[in-house]
Amino acid sequence: MAKLWQKDYDLDSLVEEFTVGRDFELDLRLVPADCAGSLAHAEMLASIGILSSDELARLKGALCDLVRDHAKGRFVITRSEEDCHTAIENRLTDRLGEAGKKIHTGRSRNDQVLTALRVFARSFLLDCLDGLLGLSEALRSLAQAHARTPMPGRTHLQIAMPSTVGLWAGAFAEELADDAWLVENAYRLNDQCPLGSAASYGVPLPLDRELTARLLGFSRVQNNVLYANNSRGKFESVVLDALDQVGLTLSKLAEDLILFSLPELGYFTLPDRLCTGSSIMPQKKNPDALELMRAKSATLSSFSAQTKSVIRSLPSGYNRDFQETKEPFLRGCELSLLCVRIMRITVDSVEVNAERLLRGFTPEIFATDAAFELVGQGMSFRDAYRQIAGGLEGLATRDPLSVATARTSTGTAGRLGLEKVSERIRELAGLADAERARVEGKLGELFGFPVRVS
Repeated sequence: MAKLWQKDYDLDSLVEEFTVGRDFELDLRLVPADCAGSLAHAEMLASIGILSSDELARLKGALCDLVRDHAKGRFVITRSEEDCHTAIENRLTDRLGEAGKKIHTGRSRNDQVLTALRVFARSFLLDCLDGLLGLSEALRSLAQAHARTPMPGRTHLQIAMPSTVGLWAGAFAEELADDAWLVENAYRLNDQCPLGSAASYGVPLPLDRELTARLLGFSRVQNNVLYANNSRGKFESVVLDALDQVGLTLSKLAEDLILFSLPELGYFTLPDRLCTGSSIMPQKKNPDALELMRAKSATLSSFSAQTKSVIRSLPSGYNRDFQETKEPFLRGCELSLLCVRIMRITVDSVEVNAERLLRGFTPEIFATDAAFELVGQGMSFRDAYRQIAGGLEGLATRDPLSVATARTSTGTAGRLGLEKVSERIRELAGLADAERARVEGKLGELFGFPVRVS
């Protein structure tokens, strides 16, 4: 089968292996997105007289069949075809002859790849938002349910001050809501159509780039054709940077759950179904999924760093180096969503052990509160600090819940403000739902049936 760039010579087999890499495998994820871009491009070509109405109808039928075949696992890309773009065009040409040969008119593989990645990323980011907001809501619900469950607060891993499970869970609910805003911002940047930019400089045809953008459901055209190509890898790195922040949050949450479920503490209990065992020690129940969450957070960071390292010193215009940004981007998308889903089932099923939490309230945890009691009696804080520090053994045990919830300034255990997190979740969920309806509606109109592109 012919390559898109095929001329009158054959490529050395080792060079082919080196230049193709894993694109022919990775691109199976992009087939529906590329078919969407090709169909929108065909509609536009028909509008400017490059394709006849009959050719357009036949191309649309063939592209719809390709999407259905892909959904059934019947679409294969060979190494010699290099990527999904070549494989799709070859099948169109085999089936339709001259009409198939016309599909690439006015396009370069450069803007074709860019468009497929943008279409894919747009739907992925909406899926990611759904998962993040669901996890944030699960943590908010956990915080609400345990707003009055005392929990020892720790700094440097040592006993620090009285707190509650509500404050702990609410912290992660709010952090993930912020992470979701980062993902939403990455979505807004990604939501511009590069199709029609060709190989960085456009083509001498009256391409209607606004039409293809509308057909694909993009909110705007990426205007400058050179910038469109220069943005490859950069837009992907912005998405990966947002996912990296999600990974950082999940890693800290995983670490807390590992520590607080240690038998020596027993604040939380992880269900058996989320833990693995030891190959030698019969008694072991290991939080392996949470341990891997920490490691996979580092892997997410590496994907972001890898992508930026590839593009950092490239000159303007297309360079083959861009190909090396595809794998870390697709793997980063897949991994981040899996991590969010794993953490969701963990949060939904973690057991809070109130009695074990109360045991952590040894007298010294009330030292700071005792110092502030002296402040209330007129002593300076520094003198109160020193007096309490010199006699910790004399601290009287107080009621953990009363002490923790006596803190009533904004965001403390006595005033969690969980309704603020709920408002932000609802706002972002509303935006995501509206975007999903718009985007899926446009793709449905384009094909004539619902198509999933991520």
